[in-house]
Amino acid sequence: MEKAVSGEVLRAEHVAKRFGQVTALRDINLRLMRGEVLGLLGDNGAGKSTLVKIFTGYLQPTSGQLYLDGVPVTLRSVAHARSLGIEAVYQDLALVNELNVYRNMFLQREAVFGGPLGILDDKTMRRAALAHLERMGVNIPSVDAEVSRLSGGQRQAIAVARSVYQKARILLLDEPTAAMGAKESALILDVIQQLKEDADMGIVIIAHNYAQIFDVCDRINLIEGGTIVFDKPTSETSVQELTDMVVREYRSARRSVRAGR
Repeated sequence: MEKAVSGEVLRAEHVAKRFGQVTALRDINLRLMRGEVLGLLGDNGAGKSTLVKIFTGYLQPTSGQLYLDGVPVTLRSVAHARSLGIEAVYQDLALVNELNVYRNMFLQREAVFGGPLGILDDKTMRRAALAHLERMGVNIPSVDAEVSRLSGGQRQAIAVARSVYQKARILLLDEPTAAMGAKESALILDVIQQLKEDADMGIVIIAHNYAQIFDVCDRINLIEGGTIVFDKPTSETSVQELTDMVVREYRSARRSVRAGR
């Protein structure tokens, strides 16, 4: 049975981004529905990272418009985007290896006794972190374990869980399975599969290894040269179709390079 999606949570219309004479994004048109997992695929340099930075408020588009819940919005900063429920998990994860799991879950949002300058409320943070991770199906040795002692997949799961705990409505996952083996990738994909049950959240997975993430996505967008050139439900496409498109684009690029010599 296909999972129901309900209502548009994020939309980009004719979004472009230029850095001087360099055009990173040409004409991006993208939509994300509540309860949907969208795979945003493309080769290195296609424009994926630039688009994520626009969605998180780190960059401002040169032209075009973003919409949240159908309402035009200008994301002034990363803090502004977060206040609207937009969270991103990057490859560097922004975790502190020397801290334990529950302290990382509350990093920069620590629970304290006696106001902002009070004593850390470890008991509350530990209990809340344990309950949240169990609810998400994240299996780790202990919330007391230092992050440095966890596997790459477990660290990625902690970073995702932290964003979800902060009431994310839009979750952007930047190459969540990059440089991971099959077992660790499976752990992350299981976490994403659990999140698909939350009909209020829209998830975008940014990747270039689409074979890994294909099964957890409801829809696929392919970005080439700063433009989305492909938009289909996963039920209407295949890894082979995407592979053929990428191979054609690669061969076209090689012919262009040779012609310019």
